[in-house]
Amino acid sequence: MPNKKAIVIGSGFAGLSAASFLAQKGWNVTVVEKHSTPGGRARSYSAEGFTFDMGPSWYWMPDIFDRYFASFGKKTSDFYTLERLDPSYRVYWPDGLTDIPADYDALKNIFESIEPGSAKALDKFLEEAAYKYEVGIHKLVFKPSQSITEFIDPQLLTGIFKLDVFSSMKKHVAKYFKNPRIAELMEFPVLFLGALPEKTPALYSLMNYADIKGGTWYPQGGMVKIAEGMYQLALSLGVQFIFNTEVKSITTISRKATGIKALQNDHEWQMDADVIVAAADYHHVETKLLTPDNRTYTEAYWNSRVMAPSCLLYYVGLNKKLKNITHHSLFFDSSFAKHGEEIYTTKEWPTDPLFYVSATSVTDNTVAPAGCENLFLLIPVASDLKGDTEEVRKKYFDTIIKRMENKLGEPIANAITYYKSFAISDFKNEYHSFKGNAYGLANTLLQTAVLKPSCRSKKLGNLFYAGQLTVPGPGVPPSLISGEVVANEIVKFFNS
Repeated sequence: MPNKKAIVIGSGFAGLSAASFLAQKGWNVTVVEKHSTPGGRARSYSAEGFTFDMGPSWYWMPDIFDRYFASFGKKTSDFYTLERLDPSYRVYWPDGLTDIPADYDALKNIFESIEPGSAKALDKFLEEAAYKYEVGIHKLVFKPSQSITEFIDPQLLTGIFKLDVFSSMKKHVAKYFKNPRIAELMEFPVLFLGALPEKTPALYSLMNYADIKGGTWYPQGGMVKIAEGMYQLALSLGVQFIFNTEVKSITTISRKATGIKALQNDHEWQMDADVIVAAADYHHVETKLLTPDNRTYTEAYWNSRVMAPSCLLYYVGLNKKLKNITHHSLFFDSSFAKHGEEIYTTKEWPTDPLFYVSATSVTDNTVAPAGCENLFLLIPVASDLKGDTEEVRKKYFDTIIKRMENKLGEPIANAITYYKSFAISDFKNEYHSFKGNAYGLANTLLQTAVLKPSCRSKKLGNLFYAGQLTVPGPGVPPSLISGEVVANEIVKFFNS
């Protein structure tokens, strides 16, 4: 598409992906980014010798990243070095802990020790999950979901019941496992990243396949290395980047987007384009960058959406190494059901939350000063909670640090030399995040595929959307796919 100009708003994973695929197809692409570096929520943050990934910290589905870079004749290893973690992660229970080994036979032995017969059940569970992963990723996720007719596919139609779209994760897990501890292990990916297991289609057991069979990996230098690699790839394709620049409006004429107006160092400027990809927060783009007559969705529509959680995040530096910590730790030493109810049903501040800790310095000696530990702590909370004050954040921080000290059997609070919190109001301020969400829309049946916000504006034919609030959904691999899907839709639109 020679001489056609595209503007991409936002340089998160979806924006970087869309920009590179469009450039590969011959477009002149400019990415406009609010922050000073690429990566969006996956930026890094450095202070006092510590380097923290600000957002995503789990590297699952390595095949999706491999596929992405291979689309441009590259390898993942051209940009960063991966290490498979073993154990994949540790789970702390009220009365002990379980390390989840990378070796599948070792994991089956653990399951069997908890619940006799569960090793064979896990084989059957993952056999089904493998089918869902293969069909779900390759047949569902790469579809733009512009029409239900896209899903008239023989494999999808004949396999609709095997995909378990109409059953829930909770019922699906209960078919195979009776022990509540194993059930929590199998349900945690959807609880932390989407919705209550009873509200999430059993299709998403594909996440268990990604976890157990695909493995948990770590890119040396942190998750930001993915964004940096994608950025370098985009530059090599001729994509131009404008940083420290906030898009203030999308200009339009006669049902067509013509460009943007943006603010850089208090200086307003304008840029024209043939197509715009909004890879910033969808709700923000609609309500702040477009006039009411050019919006696809009403405020009532947005307020009716079921949101995935927000988070209380803490970036913490210690002046010592911890004796007994793994790279990823899940603290399930309080009520799984109670915390889930407080996130999704009553939508209140949690009374005794589950939480997660990433200690990248266990695996990577570049992210903390010698002899020090780098901690990233996360408490899932309901989106749009009121009262997000530093006092509230500190109260929760003190609580979970005490629980960590109890489980690890050593003091932590007195070794803290660096502390920074990040929560709902920061998600809103930094990313214009709708209701301060961290993970987009919950993966419920009524918010799947064609029932998600459309990747193409229904009012402006040349305005497209990418990212976690549109198809295919939240998460790092889906964001990469989102950019590719929308680039293909743009090419189809301009060739039609």
